[in-house]
Amino acid sequence: MTRRTDTHPDLARPDVLAPFFSTWRVGAPERQRQTVDAIARTWESRPWPAEALRGYHVYTGHDGSTLLHYSQWASEQAYEAFAKTLRQERVDEIDTAVPGIERLDLGRYRRYRSTRRVDPAAAVVPGCIVIVDIEFEGPDPDRQRAWVDAVFEALESEPDPRPGGLSAHFHLSTDGTRVLNYAEWESARAHLDALAAPGDGVGSTSSQWERVQTWQGLKSSTVSRYDHALGLVPR
Repeated sequence: MTRRTDTHPDLARPDVLAPFFSTWRVGAPERQRQTVDAIARTWESRPWPAEALRGYHVYTGHDGSTLLHYSQWASEQAYEAFAKTLRQERVDEIDTAVPGIERLDLGRYRRYRSTRRVDPAAAVVPGCIVIVDIEFEGPDPDRQRAWVDAVFEALESEPDPRPGGLSAHFHLSTDGTRVLNYAEWESARAHLDALAAPGDGVGSTSSQWERVQTWQGLKSSTVSRYDHALGLVPR
């Protein structure tokens, strides 16, 4: 069966080999809440769809309009089997409850590198999830990895680390064009204060960060803040 949980997902689970991220636009904070409730009812009224699905989490955007979905699959093949046989009935029930949902994208990723500023055993609950979406000009898996490696070099040499950051988990899109950083922060205020500090983004004005920000082929970078609204796991 399906069980609801308030526990945030472990992004570094070794048995999650096919993480998926997707975004829905629902239009207003009230519709965000209605959609989360509809997702919960739809999933909790059905058996857990597949052993290969480790967890499914939904987040409400601070923009008051969007929802982020993060699903932890053991393989893409398992997701494809779910999509062929069980996904549509769930989509139909949710759309009946909340008509007019705009599904913007479904991104297939592989986690590449993670870093934590606190011991995972400390059980610090993130107060805000920050998604940094990086797009490059055309597919290039080597460039994806090299860019993330450069970010880690900048982080390791950072002379003035911003307080409030808990972890960062960098994912590479399977089409070779994007990097997604799922970052856990103590609070939205801590992230906003980090952005307001000297420098471009959460890094200082070091040459390492300038290299990251001016990487050849870097097309765009967007930052979005979310709250964890719903976790679903097998019972």
